[in-house]
Amino acid sequence: MFSQEVWPENEKKCAVVRKSKQGRKRQELLAVALGVKVGVRGSLLWPPLKLFACSQISSLVRRAALTHNDNHFNYEKTHNFKVHTFRGPHWCEYCANFMWGLIAQGVRCSGLKSEGIYRVSGFTEHIEDVKMAFDRDGEKADISANIYPDINIITGALKLYFRDLPIPVITYDTYSKFIEAAKVSSADERLEAVHEVLMLLPPAHYETLRYLMIHLKKVTLNEKDNFMNAENLGIVFGPTLMRPPEDNTLTTLHDMRYQKLIVQILIENEDVLF
Repeated sequence: MFSQEVWPENEKKCAVVRKSKQGRKRQELLAVALGVKVGVRGSLLWPPLKLFACSQISSLVRRAALTHNDNHFNYEKTHNFKVHTFRGPHWCEYCANFMWGLIAQGVRCSGLKSEGIYRVSGFTEHIEDVKMAFDRDGEKADISANIYPDINIITGALKLYFRDLPIPVITYDTYSKFIEAAKVSSADERLEAVHEVLMLLPPAHYETLRYLMIHLKKVTLNEKDNFMNAENLGIVFGPTLMRPPEDNTLTTLHDMRYQKLIVQILIENEDVLF
């Protein structure tokens, strides 16, 4: 018979063994996702590599959930946006994304090289014309280059759309968590913290943010022409994509650098985080 003193000690050892086995299984799962082998002695994966594997698994799970959801039907087209008014919500019933295609239709390949894209503002009245076109009949709204040759009108309308959303793309519920993640001093730990908060976003918000970050990453690849890097885009999109739940001017001003940093991190690590 074990004494009362020995029993808790054995329990602790068993807990450590169980935790070690769970950790080992997690490493093996991540290794499979990455297509690499983990050493016999249980070598650890490099944190950014591990984060990349986690993001790939999470992304697959999200897409599988969307695919098997009874509320999502099969379409011949990749997306099926239901546009009604400018403010939306404009749901794509296929991918649960509530962006209505300004990027896909308006920000053309040639526009990516436009100097100061997203930083330079288009004429306000023309941006309002785009807004009214969607309000009148979103299905027939024409934002092609023939109608709006100035790319800054389309990018201005896109930013206005995000600012006008009743709930920001980065939701009120996750706002403070993103701000806290931005404050983490270690770069690797900060990246992991941002990823953990990303997983808390509703599917439509997550997919919209992913789609936008893929696009903004393409913008940065043309930096030598448009002079817009991830930091510059972070300054533009930080307050556009996220805002504090309480309308407090001091809080907004204080958080601006963290808002910028969050968007910058999302753009620079788009392939890892999403």
